[in-house]
Amino acid sequence: MSAPIDETHSPSLRSWVESANDPTSDFPIQNLPFGRFRRSGEINWRLGVAIGDHVLDLRAAKLISGRDMRLLMRMQTTARRKLRLQMVRGLQVGSEQQTAFRAALYPQSGVELGLPCEIGDYTDFYTSIHHATNIGKQLRPDNPLLPNYKWLPIGYHGRASSIVASGSSFHRPLGQTRLADQDRPNLAPSRRLDYELELAAIIAHPNTLGDRVDLAQAEDHVFGLALLNDWSARDIQAWEYQPLGPFLAKSFASTLSPWVVTLEALAPFRESFTRPEGDPQPLPYLDGDRNNERGAFNIELQVSLQTAQMRARGYAGDQLSQSNYRSAYWTIAQLVTHHTINGCNLRPGDLLGTGTVSGPKPEQAGSLMELSTGGQQPIHLSNGETRTFLEDGDCVILHGYCQRNGFRRIGFGECRGTVLPTA
Repeated sequence: MSAPIDETHSPSLRSWVESANDPTSDFPIQNLPFGRFRRSGEINWRLGVAIGDHVLDLRAAKLISGRDMRLLMRMQTTARRKLRLQMVRGLQVGSEQQTAFRAALYPQSGVELGLPCEIGDYTDFYTSIHHATNIGKQLRPDNPLLPNYKWLPIGYHGRASSIVASGSSFHRPLGQTRLADQDRPNLAPSRRLDYELELAAIIAHPNTLGDRVDLAQAEDHVFGLALLNDWSARDIQAWEYQPLGPFLAKSFASTLSPWVVTLEALAPFRESFTRPEGDPQPLPYLDGDRNNERGAFNIELQVSLQTAQMRARGYAGDQLSQSNYRSAYWTIAQLVTHHTINGCNLRPGDLLGTGTVSGPKPEQAGSLMELSTGGQQPIHLSNGETRTFLEDGDCVILHGYCQRNGFRRIGFGECRGTVLPTA
């Protein structure tokens, strides 16, 4: 059941945390995304919510008693909505809890932000028909979209152990590649390293093995959404992916943002979900009135690139593309339902990636593979540099936000990762 719009979404709400009232802030009182943080010298993670440029320690504020995010996520939906209401009332101007909450407040700049929870299993989907078509045109010009695409959400099982927190660096992967004019493959650093602009759905409530999740209840199993960059080595991928799909080309690193924006916070930014005219309707288990009426999310997504030269000169970077998640071919609810239709059990902390979110226009592509047409058309940056794929020292930054007339703009913060030379 989708979350209702209630008093916690009122655009007139103001917080005594003054930075949260800045109209450009991703984290106003109407958002309150969950994450984990720790102070300098601490080993254990604390649970918190972002408010303006600060983070509220939920345990210190006596809003929860534990330290395990997965236990918090497993709260019943009604209890989680009650917690959200408590946080909003405690953080708003005039709250009697201001003194107690202020003692549990820390500047985000003074703490370490980690992964929002311990990640269990990781499945990456392929929900953008525009991305699938763009990539398909490069690999299969005569048949870019495979016949199963419009009938089921395609996905593969990724590697949870290499999901890293935003701000982390990673080494350029080493792997087997083979050029078209070579008789034998060779082992070498990837020369076609790419990013993928994605969202991640974090599972909250589990289902038991053999128990299928009905579409109408699918979102009750989802805690919220975060930003995800599923880095990809396209040359390694091209050689290894047939017949079983992605492997070492994807498992070296995936970067996840620190804040999970809850479905409750996203309630004002939902839209109807429709298929393009002439496309087949999903099979009955993937089709439902509620999903069609409010299954899509209006989330603007952006990719920026900061090269090493830009960083040395203090320049934040160039925006490469912008797309919107509402153009996805499959909804979050459909991903959960299809994932469990065979009886697969999902657990708290499991991550479902949306796959690259690309739009219908060339400038809305969510990867360099698309923007550079497989490396054939270099991208010209504002400082005179060019890129077809990522170079050592490049930093990719993802942003996401939601806005709608009559409601407060909310955001996801940033998802940032930097490429290091091969170790």
